[in-house]
Amino acid sequence: MSALITREASLPGAALPYLTQPAPGIIAALFCGYLCVGLPLSVIPLFVHNQLGFSNFVVGLVIGIQFLATVMTRGYAGRLTDNHGGKRSAIQGALVCALGGASYLLSAMPGLSPTMSLAIVVMGRLAAGLGESQFVTGCVSWSIASVGPQRAGKSMSWTGIAMFAALAIGAPIGLALYQSYGLQAAMMACIAAPLLAAIIAIRQISYSSSAGQRLPFHKVVGQIWGEGLGLMMQGVGLSGLTAFSSLYFTTHHWQHAGLVMTAFGVGFILVRLVLGNLPDRVSGYRIALWSIVVEAMGQLMLGYAPNEMTALAGALVTGLGCALIFPALGVEALKRVLPSNRGSAMGAFVAFLDIAYGVAGPMAGLVAGQFGYAAVYTFGTACALLGAAIVIARRRSAA
Repeated sequence: MSALITREASLPGAALPYLTQPAPGIIAALFCGYLCVGLPLSVIPLFVHNQLGFSNFVVGLVIGIQFLATVMTRGYAGRLTDNHGGKRSAIQGALVCALGGASYLLSAMPGLSPTMSLAIVVMGRLAAGLGESQFVTGCVSWSIASVGPQRAGKSMSWTGIAMFAALAIGAPIGLALYQSYGLQAAMMACIAAPLLAAIIAIRQISYSSSAGQRLPFHKVVGQIWGEGLGLMMQGVGLSGLTAFSSLYFTTHHWQHAGLVMTAFGVGFILVRLVLGNLPDRVSGYRIALWSIVVEAMGQLMLGYAPNEMTALAGALVTGLGCALIFPALGVEALKRVLPSNRGSAMGAFVAFLDIAYGVAGPMAGLVAGQFGYAAVYTFGTACALLGAAIVIARRRSAA
């Protein structure tokens, strides 16, 4: 009980006491479930481009379509979370994510034409997007509910650590499984990970959302759009890492493409561990501004890297910059909504990141096809600087 603060449930049916740290079980479930996003990151581009023979644009479209599916269902995920709690949304989403992994597995069956395999992969990406929408919205809101609004920044920092640790670990594991045993082995892991997440989540306490007026989703979006737009511009750089780093490294004959997301994750997690509670104590806009500038520097290092070590260092610096943008702007977004709409607010806020991933993938594919893979990271630099300008304008309007 030492992890609890003094808000005890003194009456029957009263709310559970807040925790001083995000519930470990929720964080563990989020990590396991998000592995189904990390595992195929380096695998799907190689499978679609090298084995099926499709263009860079198609690669970007296949990667991005999951995030478009996610953004289209964030409203549903937010309502589900506000009305039934984050636990229900998380479990339901994890099961749908497992269906996405099953579709990836099916796409590798012998005898299928490249077009049929691609269609099945796309179906898997759509299913994974629907599942991720519910799973992430549920876990993030569930974690915030466990610690209360006064520790929302810390909660978002820890949920981000879980997600990007899953990316950092999942990407090289997925690539290793693919190179050693084929697509089937990597995609079986995409089925097992979310099922394990659901098992963990079932055993956790269900922290309920606050009662009160539930606003329509579009009105919640209208309240937090500025913070979401800043987050969206930041997400373009990460989209370039996830979609094209393996092809970028292959073009240069660099051998460690699987370490790109690991380098990003190391920088990201390091900042979250050391400075994770900063958004609860300092202006979120100020933290976000300087973080986006650091991200832009990392993108420049990637785009102009003369060797593999510099490229990996650029991924690391990008991770350092991206680390606090989500919790910093997320805290500011939560200040703009009623407590009863926090699930919808988180769904709307993360939807802007989904838009970045969904749109930036195909756009980066066009950029890569026209100017080469290095230009993808110049594009990411420009978008990050635009995000910095949006944060400055939003801070001034709130003053």
